[in-house]
Amino acid sequence: MAKKFKCNVCGQTFEADAMPDKCPICGAPASECVEIESENSQPKKKGLNTNGNGYTVVYAAVMVIIVAFMLAFVSSALKETQDANVANDTKGQILTALRFEKEGLNVQQTYTETVKDMLWQDGKLVPYEGEFLTSYGQAIKDGRLHVFVADTKDGLKYVIPMTGRGLWGGLWGYVALNEDKQSVYGAYFYHESETAGLGARIGDADFQQLFRDKRIFAQGGRDVAITVVKAGTVKNDAYEVNGITGATLTTVGVANMLKDGLEVYGSFLRDTAAVVQKQEK
Repeated sequence: MAKKFKCNVCGQTFEADAMPDKCPICGAPASECVEIESENSQPKKKGLNTNGNGYTVVYAAVMVIIVAFMLAFVSSALKETQDANVANDTKGQILTALRFEKEGLNVQQTYTETVKDMLWQDGKLVPYEGEFLTSYGQAIKDGRLHVFVADTKDGLKYVIPMTGRGLWGGLWGYVALNEDKQSVYGAYFYHESETAGLGARIGDADFQQLFRDKRIFAQGGRDVAITVVKAGTVKNDAYEVNGITGATLTTVGVANMLKDGLEVYGSFLRDTAAVVQKQEK
């Protein structure tokens, strides 16, 4: 089978059975001729087809795995910091219910110096020894009733957590009670996804301040009376709060959360009520 050669002097190619003594075209010596390998003399090199669907799928899968690993690593590395920030924010919400101003407030220090996390069990307050919680819906369902006892400039206060449902999602709040547990000292409410400018206004200070000094029970009654009513329909200013205009369902949600949340703590609230009534007689 003839082989193909190329002369480096004249640049021409030619075929021969073996290397000739000289270039048959220009006469250059054999040292100037080189054999050219035929395209069919070697098997075609196999390589990855970067234009195929298989390559695309494998590449995408590898990238997803790498990104998922990186996200998991970052999340794990930052978890302690994230948990600390969430706990700090929750403590700030409790302090807001206790009328502490957010601006310039050292939340961790103020909370530690002012608030004690207690549980209402078997008719008495006992210290809570567990890890600080950042949500209380499940704890309340399980009968673990947290009470935050605070020694403030205005005297002893009790803060109780509560949860509920608004128009689009969950609601939660903290209501601070005066020492007699018969009236509100301060309140904090927030939401998951209420409508901006409407239901979301339950998180505004001007709405939360409306609850200050409201009575928990109606005069001479034992049922929870404090509530939120449709804006402009307040009949008894002692325990009714104007709702937010245009946010009827969120207003109802806050009203229900207050009623249900305070009723859960009914034995705690009424324990002092009985003592006060005896003293007044």
